[in-house]
Amino acid sequence: MARTSGTATHRPNDPPILILTSLAGGPKHGHALSKDIEGFAGVVLGPGALYGAITRLEERGLIEPLESDDRRRPYRISATGSAYLAETVGEMQRLADEGARRLAVANQVTAPRRRPRIAGSPA
Repeated sequence: MARTSGTATHRPNDPPILILTSLAGGPKHGHALSKDIEGFAGVVLGPGALYGAITRLEERGLIEPLESDDRRRPYRISATGSAYLAETVGEMQRLADEGARRLAVANQVTAPRRRPRIAGSPA
């Protein structure tokens, strides 16, 4: 399900949302982000999607690069990124709650009524 924020549309499985969610658990480099996202969301991000989203998140100030001792560059979520993720998660939660509520009502209304079976009668 998509949501609109300004001119951008976001889905719960958007790479930026997945990356911010992963980094909310602590700093990670690209490969660790990819493995974490696959583990908690079941989504495999290709290198283009992953690093493209990392670049856009960094440009928007939602994540920050950290110093590294090797060629891997770790990132952490920024305060702005945490606030953005909290807002997004809240919106997704409200939508999920409303969907669940409406499904419960729909299932009560449309649930087929079972007729009692009489022994020996055809089904």
